[in-house]
Amino acid sequence: MEAHINIEEVIAKLKKDNIRITPQRQAILDYLIAHHSHPTADEIYHALSPSFPSMSVATVYNNLRLFTDIGFVQEMNYGDASSRFDFAVKPHYHAICTNCGKVVDFFYPSLEDVETAASQLTGFEINNHRLEVYGLCPDCQKKE
Repeated sequence: MEAHINIEEVIAKLKKDNIRITPQRQAILDYLIAHHSHPTADEIYHALSPSFPSMSVATVYNNLRLFTDIGFVQEMNYGDASSRFDFAVKPHYHAICTNCGKVVDFFYPSLEDVETAASQLTGFEINNHRLEVYGLCPDCQKKE
């Protein structure tokens, strides 16, 4: 199930918040929307640097931080050296390959009740959750 992404809505939100739409910012957004591989900031930088030779890694990080703060992008940190970034249009979960590290989105609406259940069981005021499942992706299964 693929989420429909409307770049116009994203740009309208940025403009509404008085955030300039620079060519680099647009390119980073376009890259995130087009690539469902949950890229790292370095991967985005290396992919875009031929088109934007004056762009620095810091520019990519700063824009990813901005998009994360606004809520368009989700930072995925799994305790390794670099975070991965995901254009987050609606709540979804991740299946992660324990062999190659590939991350694949999946949608499962029934899990939305988990926050209510957790709140009732623990007394916590729950405001967010994430779910990751781990295993071997189809490509790694074929190699075994």
